[in-house]
Amino acid sequence: VQLVESGGGLVQAGGSLRLSCAASGFTADDYAIGWFRQAPEKGREGVSCIRSSPARTYYADSVKGRFTISSDNAKSTVYLQMNDLKPGDTGIYYCAAATQYYSLTYSCLDRSGMDYWGKGTLITVSP
Repeated sequence: VQLVESGGGLVQAGGSLRLSCAASGFTADDYAIGWFRQAPEKGREGVSCIRSSPARTYYADSVKGRFTISSDNAKSTVYLQMNDLKPGDTGIYYCAAATQYYSLTYSCLDRSGMDYWGKGTLITVSP
């Protein structure tokens, strides 16, 4: 499985960005794909994720109402639309996926439950 993120960049507070995660080598029927972020000198935290069975989306409290996760199965791509960005949203954003049975017992916002990771894309939100 390969995950490639794109869409990062520099944006002013209040602005919007859309991240994309293109997945390849993905054949599992039961999976979870999520977005995590890591701010400077902080741990990696779950931002949003989507599970296939049952189909459901999840969000960290800090981004509820501002971020929206979606997927285009035909393109094997997951998106994260981020609106009303704040300086606290600054960090490296990683796409991750879980396909193993044991991994899927975790919350998809828990980094411990992810089997595959992308290399990340940097988002900087200026005041």
